[in-house]
Amino acid sequence: VQLQASGGGSVQTGGSLRLSCAASGRTLRTDTMGWFRQAPGKEREFVAGIRWTDNNKFYTDSTKGRFTISRDNAKNTVYLQMNSLKPEDTAVYYCALKTGYLIQSSLKRELSYDYWGQGTQVTVSS
Repeated sequence: VQLQASGGGSVQTGGSLRLSCAASGRTLRTDTMGWFRQAPGKEREFVAGIRWTDNNKFYTDSTKGRFTISRDNAKNTVYLQMNSLKPEDTAVYYCALKTGYLIQSSLKRELSYDYWGQGTQVTVSS
């Protein structure tokens, strides 16, 4: 399984970006996909997640209401629409895949995931 993340870039405060994570080598049906980010000098943190089995979506408090995670089954792809971006959103964003169901508490943990994408840089300037 390979994950290809794309869509990062540089925007000003208040701008928007849409990240994509395309999965190959596996048809996503019963999986869980998460987005994480790592800012310079900080630990990687959970941003958003989605489960295929029930289409439930999860967000960290700092992104709730601004970020939207979605999926396209036909394209085997997950998206992260990021609106109202702030300088503190600046980080490398990673997508991660668990080949199965994750409960909410596990969904936010890095070690719960089986595969990771290569990361895409998001820079928000003030």
